[in-house]
Amino acid sequence: MTGVSVVAWLGLCAVTGALGFALARGRPCRGELAGEPTYLALHIAGLAAPSLRGGLNGNSARKAVRHLRTLLGTSALAITSAEQVLARDGDGVPDDERVLTEVRVVMMGGRPHVVAGEPSAVLVPLTVEGRMIGTLAVYDAEVSAVLVRTATEVGRWVSGQLELAELDTSRRRMLEAEMRALRAQISPHFVYNSLTTIASFVRTDPERARELLLDFADFTRYALRRVRDFTTLADELSCVDRYLLLERARFGDRMRFTVQVAPEVLRVPVPFLCLQPLVENAIKHGMPGEVRVVIKDAGPEAHILVEDDGIGMEPEHVRAVLGEDATAGIGLSNVDLRMRHIYGHDYGLVVDSAPGEGTRIRLRVPKCHSAHNLS
Repeated sequence: MTGVSVVAWLGLCAVTGALGFALARGRPCRGELAGEPTYLALHIAGLAAPSLRGGLNGNSARKAVRHLRTLLGTSALAITSAEQVLARDGDGVPDDERVLTEVRVVMMGGRPHVVAGEPSAVLVPLTVEGRMIGTLAVYDAEVSAVLVRTATEVGRWVSGQLELAELDTSRRRMLEAEMRALRAQISPHFVYNSLTTIASFVRTDPERARELLLDFADFTRYALRRVRDFTTLADELSCVDRYLLLERARFGDRMRFTVQVAPEVLRVPVPFLCLQPLVENAIKHGMPGEVRVVIKDAGPEAHILVEDDGIGMEPEHVRAVLGEDATAGIGLSNVDLRMRHIYGHDYGLVVDSAPGEGTRIRLRVPKCHSAHNLS
């Protein structure tokens, strides 16, 4: 099964179990619509899901516990980690020490555990990637076989939501790590070359040196700030402009650069530092020569083209530059990976190059996407 089909299956199991338990307690009232129990179960599960996508913690447990108890229709319910009771709802949940005694049994056995007594309970393990991280403790006057099955399926659904939360966290950490790698790639050679260029103007043209130093400060402030996931094309172009001022000071008339941008796309959200590495690559392979940036409005997307008329690259080198394990050209690799992770496989970089024919890099950016995080 794929990750999506597993989650869908878990959701169906939970809803089916909840409906089975509800129907086992009594038939629908006269006048009740045939699909109403299904709707109610899905609605309640939907209310609990956003909190659970925050991971297993006190805040998410407190927000989800009431909805989960409503879904199961029991007198009380608690959500625990391996070490503590995170949240409880309803009458009948024992004190924390007694609950955690039963939690330890579940954590050791790795399977649902039924407790007889006043009140009776069934504790279901909550797992993420095969690791038990807590339990769903369900309390009622008596524990029937139907309640055990229902609580087990709801526990699996909760585990599915928590696993999605873990995937979100892992994805976020991966993107942050890639961003740090991109910054590390920009910093060493560019900082050295820029400061060397600025130093060369200190005696001959102090005012020019001062202006370049301010441009350098603005560029590094943008590149090294505590970044949000997204910025705008306008901000990216401003960053590119400062980068080019520094490179022009270094290369002089050998560098020719043109930019054509449709005004309609300036506010389009884009991943942070997705454009500058493409321009840097073009300058690196296009000098001496001309580098062009063209950004067009393409309906639901913005289309970005960065091209140079330089020496070009062999197909093997293009593959190496875009390879995940590449040590050279990590800027391009980083942009390619982030675009694919954020928008999907079809939104990676498209690189056309051949020896002596220059290099063209194309990039598509959807104007609207749920991953945008502008604040």
